[in-house]
Amino acid sequence: MICTAALALTACARAPFEEPAAPPETIVQEPAALPPGGIRPRLRPDPGATPAPQPQPSAGGALGVTIASLGDPGEPGLWLKTPLVTARQSGTVTLGAASVAVTLIPLDGPATAGSRMSLEAFQALGAPLTGLPEITVSTG
Repeated sequence: MICTAALALTACARAPFEEPAAPPETIVQEPAALPPGGIRPRLRPDPGATPAPQPQPSAGGALGVTIASLGDPGEPGLWLKTPLVTARQSGTVTLGAASVAVTLIPLDGPATAGSRMSLEAFQALGAPLTGLPEITVSTG
């Protein structure tokens, strides 16, 4: 008798009439904190990927968009070290509605690599010093 009651309770606990479980909640992953030194490692490009088109500079034209990190804060002036240029020249960087005239300095690397911007240029654009703003770079 006791076995029959236990068997009946077990059968009720596993009834096929159970409601389906609620779908799992979406988990949003927070971006990882920057490593010591504040610089994220560069990701290597996928060897099978099609290379991005290289910007072709024109007289007084837009060179492209780049992510700017803070360059050497001890190096004075308004400058941007970027792979978007092959020769030192004057130019303009724009962030939102703010623009500032800078000296564009060549930086080795693919055009898709980031750029380094002076402390004074960051301040002139109103960019957060700990951020990585996406800026538009133009010549002239």
